[in-house]
Amino acid sequence: MATRKIKGNKVDPDYLNKQKASLKRVYRKSILFNQKEIAAIDEYCRRFKVSSRSAIIREAVMERILSGLEENHPTLF
Repeated sequence: MATRKIKGNKVDPDYLNKQKASLKRVYRKSILFNQKEIAAIDEYCRRFKVSSRSAIIREAVMERILSGLEENHPTLF
């Protein structure tokens, strides 16, 4: 049964497969940086031992977007 997370003591493999498929990244966006921006990113990655620049950029962008949406959510009154 795919809608159940747990069967007995084990996690349902169909559920895990659906979760994994829903998190797959399939949309590509491009971004251009100037010399100072890329130097700052490189320095940050070197200083904090970040192995994936795309992950850190994606996290920063999504953090900004989600916090903006949270701050400006519609209200009833």
